[in-house]
Amino acid sequence: MAKILQQAIANWDGKSVDEICDIYNRYLNQLGFSANLVLFIGQPATEKGASWLLKQHLQNQGKVPANEVYKRLSQLQQWQSKLHILQCIPSLPIAADDRANVHVFLRSCLIERNKFVRAWAYNGFYQLARQYEEYRDETEQFLRMAMRDEAPSVQARVRNILKQGF
Repeated sequence: MAKILQQAIANWDGKSVDEICDIYNRYLNQLGFSANLVLFIGQPATEKGASWLLKQHLQNQGKVPANEVYKRLSQLQQWQSKLHILQCIPSLPIAADDRANVHVFLRSCLIERNKFVRAWAYNGFYQLARQYEEYRDETEQFLRMAMRDEAPSVQARVRNILKQGF
């Protein structure tokens, strides 16, 4: 099953929502589905599709081993994959053992060219700071800087974060 799923993801054109949704629906109930998706986010040929599927799975209340996702953050190369994983962070608790990896990933995402990645990186910092007090000052500083220096679309995301408060 893993090889067939991997091939289906690798063959995805990277654009067709219908096709990636079909992959999700076809393989969702297969043994090891979420574990395989986590493995595939660490591979260049499948990271974009696997990260999209992982996000979809979490949105559908699927279970994903957060620690295994966080172990693979440094392997993500494509901005779309980074964005998908950043969007998953609110659904993936950050264990104490994973916070350093998450922190490094978030900092690297703040300097990405893609503004959507940057916007969601600020949201990731907010999630990290909510779970771990030691990141609050740094997060507040980043949010203030974003409101001063970032693109209006990024500032809109930051305003939503600030409305939530800590």
